[in-house]
Amino acid sequence: MADRDIVVIGAGVVGVSAALHLQRRGRAVTLIDRRDPGEETSYGNTGVIEGGTYVPIAMPRNPLALLRYGLNDRPEMHFHWRAMPKLAPWLLQLYANSTEARLRSNGAAVMALLAHAIPEHKAFIREAGVDSLLRENGWLQIYRTEAQFDAAALERQVASETGCGFTVLDVNEARELEPHLKPVFRKAELWHDIASLTDPGATVKAYARLFATGGGEILQHRVDRLVPDADGWTVETDNGAIAAGEVVVALGPWSTDLLHPLGYRLPFAVKRGYHMHFSPAGDGGLNRPVVDLAYGYAASSMAAGLRVTTGIEFADRDAPPTPVQLARVEPRARELLPIEAPLEHDPWMGRRPSFPDSVPVIGPAPRHPGLWLDFGHAHLGLTLGPISGRLLADMICGQTPVVDPAPYSIQRFG
Repeated sequence: MADRDIVVIGAGVVGVSAALHLQRRGRAVTLIDRRDPGEETSYGNTGVIEGGTYVPIAMPRNPLALLRYGLNDRPEMHFHWRAMPKLAPWLLQLYANSTEARLRSNGAAVMALLAHAIPEHKAFIREAGVDSLLRENGWLQIYRTEAQFDAAALERQVASETGCGFTVLDVNEARELEPHLKPVFRKAELWHDIASLTDPGATVKAYARLFATGGGEILQHRVDRLVPDADGWTVETDNGAIAAGEVVVALGPWSTDLLHPLGYRLPFAVKRGYHMHFSPAGDGGLNRPVVDLAYGYAASSMAAGLRVTTGIEFADRDAPPTPVQLARVEPRARELLPIEAPLEHDPWMGRRPSFPDSVPVIGPAPRHPGLWLDFGHAHLGLTLGPISGRLLADMICGQTPVVDPAPYSIQRFG
């Protein structure tokens, strides 16, 4: 007989949220991770909780733009060439998913979850008593040229079609909202249906405390292998084996390490990213996250300082850090933002688990009863963690799903 009812592997925001939702449906849940909750990718993001429109990140269709990416001189994307043989099939699928039709259909699948993202977070935040970490004043997207503004027309069109709120601003209007921004841009958009956190890592830890207070078990072990057996699953860890009736894999960029031995081959890649905190100049700071699309970075005032986060680095997941993007964007960030000295010696690096259609996998593993999947949220892990956990718990417990789960099935990959 299994020792544990259900084991959730992964204590980032996705795993912690799944554990909480399962607990609230009466399940006895054990949460396992090699690190404490909220200390990997969930810690180091921009803190944004999106709730409106979404157009997936795409590969350019213009050959000249592709060439510029190939030359590795774009700040928003950087490649490790030694990783290309492994990444090439995934990048080809990303390119195939970059037509307008695919961007719209994949974006619609994600937006079905986004509609619930902020309310789900707010419910956890209220119960965890960390309301002071939440800002509900949108985010600002700035454009340095009219051409850059025009290039983002699809996002505005989708937003208008789906009723997502945004306001186009000139530089003076934008600086009324963010008076410490320097006037190096031409236009901006204020996106209204977006919230943000001043300390995402602390928020996830608060969710984990909520889970523990409710009787949940948290174990700090490294999970090495999953073995199906007559009673469910054996979870092999660096501290011995755990027998479980059911298992949820919510291990973000490490999820496929457990699935490959079970025969699952998925089009999966890791988008690495970096951040650094800076001391704000004088009484400078930001009231909300700011995105500088021209140079592929975002900035947000955090408890630890003014955080600058980079775009995408395509590399082997475990390759040594190469924060060239941060070095490229720092001078540009100084043109725009009120920042002084960096507050750390070395940048932080995180890993975003990604499928080429930008849609996560949420649901059952088709060949293994009692094995459930919840990963691949790419840039939206923080945003989608609580609603993904709710959807997964609905499916596991046989309840009516909060949204149609079909778009998130692993079986879309064949």
